[in-house]
Amino acid sequence: MSTLPDVPLSPSSSPTPTNGSPLLGFSLDLLIGIATLLFLSVLGGLAWGLGRGFEVGMQAAREGNTQGAAALANSLGTPGALAQMLIALFSTGGAALLLYFLRRRASPAERAQSHQAVRRASTWGWTALVAAGVFLGSSGIGWAAKQMGVEPVPTNLLLMQQAWAQYPLFLIAFAVLLAPAYEELLFRRVLFGRLWAAGRPLLGIVLSSAAFALVHEIPGTSPNSFPAMLQLWLIYGGMGAAFAWVYRKTGTLWAPVVAHAVNNAIALAAMVLLGTQ
Repeated sequence: MSTLPDVPLSPSSSPTPTNGSPLLGFSLDLLIGIATLLFLSVLGGLAWGLGRGFEVGMQAAREGNTQGAAALANSLGTPGALAQMLIALFSTGGAALLLYFLRRRASPAERAQSHQAVRRASTWGWTALVAAGVFLGSSGIGWAAKQMGVEPVPTNLLLMQQAWAQYPLFLIAFAVLLAPAYEELLFRRVLFGRLWAAGRPLLGIVLSSAAFALVHEIPGTSPNSFPAMLQLWLIYGGMGAAFAWVYRKTGTLWAPVVAHAVNNAIALAAMVLLGTQ
């Protein structure tokens, strides 16, 4: 018989805990995550560029266009939908895994608690409730903004549309399985979990949700107006807060992963259905 309590406990401190303010640990996690994400993004972009340049050069050589090979290699364009998704998986997923194993690795007690939570029916009841709440809340915010003439276009919409047209199966795997897993590992387990473990769960919800929103809609990279950006930040921030809440409520990271996956599946289905009308 398990001796673990039914009420979820806060995550244990990391194997190498940071002394001092929990905000210092959170800030360090965030800086490591941003630096790793940027480094791996650049590395992924360089790998794509080298591979694409080699492909273009070989094609030019086969066609006997040796003089134009260099010019063709210099006009590679931007990565396609598949390459962008692979770079995102490599960079964000790599940052999440690095931070997890370096700073927030789960203890045996936490793993046992998570396994126990997965077997509770209430865990999946709360997960379904949060998934429905996120969908209804996002729809309500979108409807209210539309009444005021604000209709933002998410910066990843074009990528998703291109990916659906060319690689629908990979897009489903990426959006519904892979992205929810590594995003929850990074934003909920690492960032929110740091402050939850320090007894500051509300602050953790606010800060990790703000980071979640800003990563999805980076200021200065979107053509949306400021009111439209505010709407997107409110939606993403609300999602992040809901996922953090269900993580704390159930005691297992699988709950926000599944809620996140359901939300992405609904968004993907809506994109496909509305795009075919």
